[in-house]
Amino acid sequence: MQFWKRHKIQILLAFFSILFYWSFAYDLLRTDYVKLIGLYTALFFLFYKIIQLNKNNLKLLTWLAFTFRTLFILAIPNLSQDFYRFIWDGRMILEGFNPYLYTPKFFISLNDFPVSQAKELYEGMGSLSANHYTNYPPLNQLCFAIANLFPGQSILGSVIGLRLIIIAADFGTLYFGQKLLEKLQLPTYHIFWYLLNPFIIIELTGNLHFEGVMIFFLVWSLYLLHSKKWQLAAVVFACSVSIKLIPLLFTPLFWQWFISNNNEMLKRVQHDEKKNLLTKKWVPVLEGMIKLIGFYTIVGLVTVLLFLPFFSQKFVANYAETVGLWFQNFEFNASLYYIAREVGYLFRGYNEIAIIGKYTAILVFLFVAGLAFIRKNKSMIQLITAMLLALSFYYFTATTVHPWYVATLLFLSIFTNYKFALVWSFIIVLSYLAYTNSNNTENLWIIALEYLVVFTVFLHDLLKTKAVEN
Repeated sequence: MQFWKRHKIQILLAFFSILFYWSFAYDLLRTDYVKLIGLYTALFFLFYKIIQLNKNNLKLLTWLAFTFRTLFILAIPNLSQDFYRFIWDGRMILEGFNPYLYTPKFFISLNDFPVSQAKELYEGMGSLSANHYTNYPPLNQLCFAIANLFPGQSILGSVIGLRLIIIAADFGTLYFGQKLLEKLQLPTYHIFWYLLNPFIIIELTGNLHFEGVMIFFLVWSLYLLHSKKWQLAAVVFACSVSIKLIPLLFTPLFWQWFISNNNEMLKRVQHDEKKNLLTKKWVPVLEGMIKLIGFYTIVGLVTVLLFLPFFSQKFVANYAETVGLWFQNFEFNASLYYIAREVGYLFRGYNEIAIIGKYTAILVFLFVAGLAFIRKNKSMIQLITAMLLALSFYYFTATTVHPWYVATLLFLSIFTNYKFALVWSFIIVLSYLAYTNSNNTENLWIIALEYLVVFTVFLHDLLKTKAVEN
């Protein structure tokens, strides 16, 4: 009785969270937007209260984070159909096919079924995925193949395999995330703004998106980098790239880190009275540049080696074509791009996505270059903040922003003073309202509301952070 009185609120918060997650996993259609938004809002409130009341009880927060994940073990994803393609690609590899060389439609059109349950997988993934070559990098493909080794030879068996890999990655993110927070003298409970977030649990564990695995390798790499193990950090960073290509966006941001964190060489040169002033200034810089080039070389070589088993001339053409589609063909939940598109309609009378996509890619490149060369990225927190800003700019200008993309922003934000990613992880559920009609068309007023909130909080964060720095 005494235990109940002392822990009544925590028990009730956990109980209702379990109840709502169960309903989300096994009794929800994505077209039922009232239930979807109601459950999501309730879970977000419970998540906030759980962390608020248990900041100092990391053991309880850890147990809850992984208890909530286990509720989804037997659930078929209900908000995304991408997992059907994951299973298809994994089974293609196990059957000896190169998944980069064939579209699912190619086989089905010939009435050829190269993998078990091919027809069900083809119908489940939808025409958009079935008509295009796979865009998932090699380490991600390895995960797909491993998941299909799970006993049962069924879609549910493969789903369980995919889910266990993603949950295992979350354990790794918890371990290295906490250690990095400790090294940076930040509150360790911040990791649970990511791990306990309903958005992360639903989108990654529930809907089987592999951003969580990419984030695991990314935080492991950052931890190794902070621990001065840059060679191993480069190998792990390449693994992150080989899950999702997004970390490639961060590569220009490392140069200040390597030049400014060459402390041992700097001390050695400065205390050497025989060295002149010019030598004392430039020797550490050159040493840092050599390490930076070594880091980039290792990342490049490891990435190429991971792609090598799938390499062919046709693979290069197919992969380039598929990646290009994300910039010049697909549109979903965009912000500034939709404004540019409307301007195109006014002046030209048609959608200029191909032209806009090229210009936004150039803008992103210039913005990241500016962050790399103008902004100070000498400490680990400054480096992570630069990553957050670079990725934010990319998503603000992108033609396609699926909900699970925000996972990386949310993770990076726990090391910074920026809160907009946390807010976005809540309000992005509005993007699913596009699936409430048979044509899956978006209501631009709802998209405008989403980004009005996100941009408002982002600008507030930006001004607040600048005020603190000044």
